[in-house]
Amino acid sequence: MALELKQNLKLTQQLVMTPQLQQAIKLLQLSRLELIETINQELEANPLLEEATTADLEKNTRGDEQGQEDWADSEAVPGLAATEAEKTPWEKDAIKDTNWQEVWDDEYRRSLPSYSFEEKEVPNYENIVASKSDLKDHLTWQLQLSDMSEEDRKIASLIIGNLDKDGYLKATVEEIAEDSGTDVEHVERVLKKVQEFDPVGVAARDLRECLLIQIDHLGIEDPLVKELVSKHLHQVELHNYQQIAKATGRKPEDVVKAIEVIKSLEPKPGRAYSSEEVQYIVPDIYVYKVGDEYVVALNEEDLPNLRINPVYKDAAKNGDVPQDAKEFIQEKMKSALWLIKSIHQRKKTIYKVTQSIVKFQREFLDKGIAYLKPMVLKDVAEDVGMHESTISRVTSNKYVHTPQGIFELKFFFSTGLTRKDGSKDVAAQSVKERIRRLIENEDPTKPFSDKQIVEILAKDNIKIARRTVAKYRDLMGILPSSRRKRPKI
Repeated sequence: MALELKQNLKLTQQLVMTPQLQQAIKLLQLSRLELIETINQELEANPLLEEATTADLEKNTRGDEQGQEDWADSEAVPGLAATEAEKTPWEKDAIKDTNWQEVWDDEYRRSLPSYSFEEKEVPNYENIVASKSDLKDHLTWQLQLSDMSEEDRKIASLIIGNLDKDGYLKATVEEIAEDSGTDVEHVERVLKKVQEFDPVGVAARDLRECLLIQIDHLGIEDPLVKELVSKHLHQVELHNYQQIAKATGRKPEDVVKAIEVIKSLEPKPGRAYSSEEVQYIVPDIYVYKVGDEYVVALNEEDLPNLRINPVYKDAAKNGDVPQDAKEFIQEKMKSALWLIKSIHQRKKTIYKVTQSIVKFQREFLDKGIAYLKPMVLKDVAEDVGMHESTISRVTSNKYVHTPQGIFELKFFFSTGLTRKDGSKDVAAQSVKERIRRLIENEDPTKPFSDKQIVEILAKDNIKIARRTVAKYRDLMGILPSSRRKRPKI
């Protein structure tokens, strides 16, 4: 078989995503913190971009009413999804010679949120926190105040250094004895002293020892409490009250009282001194009820307001700059203009998607989670005239503050369970809430089984399988009925 070379001319069509379009898609799916970080990076990298000052905002911002009208009347700009890239009109316009005066006046003005500056700005005191000592610092401080010898202090320091964040000793006494050059008995004596430090139960080697230390320190005199911790802790975890009562020869009600005492103890002594900071959720959107209507407002706080640097704008307008410098300015100007337009597009898209969600979930906003309707991405995509992938990007890592609480936008999208009479489906989240309330209000001596929950929901015209109830219960961290049962007291 002979091999030969041939030339073929083939005409094909393919979708090419430009870097600008990729940036617009990336900005759309960023969380609030990621967006702020990205903008700050662009401010450092692009000399033509700068953040507007408060004086500029006061001079150029428009009234709240006019700003809301602009948001409400603005049409959705299609094309953020990869499947709709060819519809995006921005890149073609951005490549043309830019009207610098329009960029400075119109683009900068449109980038500003509708702020009211009547109130005096004050610092956000939630961002001002006092320094907090961790568990190691707290124990070291107590060690310095103790009357231990220098040798004991050295061993105690090794013990403190080998504690985990919950306050448990992760090294064996043999290892500590080897590192300190002493015997195991000496380490055991020092360990007993460290275990008397605050918080009570610290430096224990397991949960059983931790609880026993707390029982002795609190002076709990009921011998059943110590017996349950020493010999039946696993059965206590499983809530096997009848088996515990049989093994100890005590009445079930006595066992319940002893377990209640055990529940009051702290299984993780170091938790109060955890160095992990609380991460507060800052909503991207606010939904307010004004009269009988719900109003959507974007949260623009802490977001840098971008504008074009007037110095470079004037340099680009004048012809007395070198050609290479002018080309550099024009290139950075295109990049800055595209970033500003992409941020505008992100705001408009989030606003329109939230408006659509509010329209679909009006009953939820009025009455609560039990009235959440089943909804999929396609419902909102068809309503706002965008692609489902765009809706998916918009709802990722975005949070909305509603009269019912703060929720991630993806929370409102859930499958539905069919009703027995064939009427409108009910959202899975709503069914989970009903199951949670049923279990919360049940008689602890006769908890509902999964089968009984199915029968109760059937009376409410909800068709659901027993295994689905079990799955929802597990997702909510609720134990089965056999482990929720409590003896009568």
